[in-house]
Amino acid sequence: MATVALHSSAGKLIMASAILASSMAFIDGTALNVVLPSLQQSLHASAADLFWILNAYLLILAALILIGGSLGDKLGRKKVFMAGIFIFIVGSAACGLSISVLMLVACRMIQGVGGALMIPGSLSLISSSINEQERGKAIGTWSAFTTLVTMGGPILGGALADAGLWRYIFFINVPIGLAALLILWQKVNESRDEDSDHKLDYAGATAIALGLALVTFGFLRIPAIGIGNWQVYCSLTLGLLLLIAFIVIERKSKHPMMPLELFANATFSGANLLTFFLYAGLGAGMLFLSLNLVQVQGYSQLQSGLTFLPFTIMMISLARFAGSLADKYGPRLLLIVGPATAGAGLLVLSFVKQTTGPADYWTTFFPGVILFGLGMSFTVAPLTTAVMGSVGNHLSGTASGVNNAISRIASVFANAIFGALAVLFFSGALQQQLKTVPIKVKEKQMVMVQAADLGNVKVPSSFNTADSVKIEKLFHLSFIAAYASITRIAAALAFLGALMAFVFIRNKAGGKPAH
Repeated sequence: MATVALHSSAGKLIMASAILASSMAFIDGTALNVVLPSLQQSLHASAADLFWILNAYLLILAALILIGGSLGDKLGRKKVFMAGIFIFIVGSAACGLSISVLMLVACRMIQGVGGALMIPGSLSLISSSINEQERGKAIGTWSAFTTLVTMGGPILGGALADAGLWRYIFFINVPIGLAALLILWQKVNESRDEDSDHKLDYAGATAIALGLALVTFGFLRIPAIGIGNWQVYCSLTLGLLLLIAFIVIERKSKHPMMPLELFANATFSGANLLTFFLYAGLGAGMLFLSLNLVQVQGYSQLQSGLTFLPFTIMMISLARFAGSLADKYGPRLLLIVGPATAGAGLLVLSFVKQTTGPADYWTTFFPGVILFGLGMSFTVAPLTTAVMGSVGNHLSGTASGVNNAISRIASVFANAIFGALAVLFFSGALQQQLKTVPIKVKEKQMVMVQAADLGNVKVPSSFNTADSVKIEKLFHLSFIAAYASITRIAAALAFLGALMAFVFIRNKAGGKPAH
């Protein structure tokens, strides 16, 4: 397929459809973090339930996104993209109608199937359709617009949650998705890899889907049954063996969904390692910041969403500029400085203790949010440019699928591992704090049982008013201690991402794209 100019009519329509569809998936993630407290109360969900609601979608997405990228390259990018959008709309509407945690988890899985077909399609259409000289700028534009909607998600989510309308976070995807489908159907031409053999890697898809499911299940069971339980170590062991089997299958397959020769390119490998560490840190940091603001610091859900507004403004202002810089000078320096700055922002956020609420925002959370936003603004577009520039056009869908899969796998592992760690950190801190309160052993046990609910813990009704106030304070102190530990680990992961860029990523002159 012949490429088109970014500012041509065809270029603008390709960008519009890609941005609308991607926005659905990204708004879902960020807005959902903010409405979790409302959702938790409405559906009587435990902390473990919350992580399943987040992970059901991410897990299916991570497991199938590679095959989604391959399908687009083989069967037609527009066709697969449109199928993904349609399934995502259906899943979103079903999520909005859910009446129980189990139903919501199942519907989130449907969304995951749609997302796996849809997300690689957006970047793949851009990379294969926009001419090479403007590709970084196009990706920067895509990053800026999707981030505007993505980071507007918490504000929208907060407003809807405070009004008791958290379900509309899912319903809003329906008109957005229909608009994207209409543009694609009427105005965008089909694009596919004509050299493709059209065969799919079913064994690889099965191995990675089951492997990720088992590893995630194992980590999510730790808070409830302990790390020594047979369910945990059997799930983790079998899951890891299946992930190793996936690598072996890909090495031997004639039609791999993740061609291992892509990783022979140091820039592609480095960009994906950076993606894994940075997005694991990002996922954990943002989730626990949202829970901290609403459940401990006394912010409303709308106020919690508004704390991300500076982040949004910076992404809109700087993402396209960062994409242009990556086009002009290469992405390497930006991919070292960006994640390191984001890590510094998370580190600053980790030191915030109990505040008096939104009035303290400017001197407590604001500096960390600014640093974090600045780092991410200079990372997102150059990172995508590095990934897409390191492979040939005919592998654009597969490369986009691999990179998106790795960012989603990072989020799955972050939610599962940090979810388990947060409950352990919270329980440990609460146990220490309870030593300072003169209550009976049985009452201490009643308090400790609540720990699995993290920030949504409730003081048992049998306590008198004075003890209730003390226990409430201990819950807050313990949650802040857990939040600080999690956010510092998230910062370390971002710094590790910067190190990956320093070691592996080279500007384009340093090597040829993988073919």
